[in-house]
Amino acid sequence: MIELPSKVEGQQFDLYKLEQKLKPIGYMIGGNWDYDHGAFDYKIDGEDGYEFLRLPFQAVDGQLDANNCTVELGRPFLLSHEYQSDIDERVDSAGTFNQFQEPVDKDASFPTQFIDNGKALVQELESVLLSE
Repeated sequence: MIELPSKVEGQQFDLYKLEQKLKPIGYMIGGNWDYDHGAFDYKIDGEDGYEFLRLPFQAVDGQLDANNCTVELGRPFLLSHEYQSDIDERVDSAGTFNQFQEPVDKDASFPTQFIDNGKALVQELESVLLSE
């Protein structure tokens, strides 16, 4: 994980409006969220695992699954997930196929060739979110 300090850190937004700004530029709400916190993910690469720019957020008014939820953005960071290459091994003891493959290393080292890309994405985030 590589933290990327940004001017968006600490800024507050209506979650719905934030999502409307981020989805068109390639962000999606990450799967690891709860009623009071979550993250937007931008997939940088998917060749040998997945490299993401993650923008965490915390609910400050309301719950994420409710209307009119206000969130505060955290510090963006680069994250790498290295997945298993043996997809045929995803059958459990009952013979059921498991489509949700666990990563080999959830916090794999981040490839240096994508760090500048991540920094450019943070600059784009600042431009999109702070230009009003």
